[in-house]
Amino acid sequence: MSLSIRNQLPGTVTSVTPGAAMATVRIRLSGGQDVTAAITREAADDLAPATGTPVHALVKSTEISLATGRVEGLSIRNRLPGTVTALSTGAAMTSVHVTVEGAELTAAITTQAADDLGLTVGTPVVALVKSTEVSLATV
Repeated sequence: MSLSIRNQLPGTVTSVTPGAAMATVRIRLSGGQDVTAAITREAADDLAPATGTPVHALVKSTEISLATGRVEGLSIRNRLPGTVTALSTGAAMTSVHVTVEGAELTAAITTQAADDLGLTVGTPVVALVKSTEVSLATV
């Protein structure tokens, strides 16, 4: 199956915490970072992710926010430090390519935000993704 989601990060399930309506799944990416996905209980039952299960964490580029400094006081669980490797700037939106340890991410942000952050190739950033915006695919 082909997907339009550009950010497809391979990893392995390290833990699953089931809840009444949602489950959280921790994934260790190939670069060593941990990502948390919050998925519905039904999805968790269908996928049956168990410790050691290989998965892909899927994140739409529009669901990635970028920060250029230390990030504190946020409920966002997924914080992946990286470096800007390319920018494709349009009138309204900019596509920002970020290399994180072992992976490449694409973030779609407004051009004004990219300008305000002073993003250029080589800028260190932190990619921020809410756990509810991470989908899982089994391999």
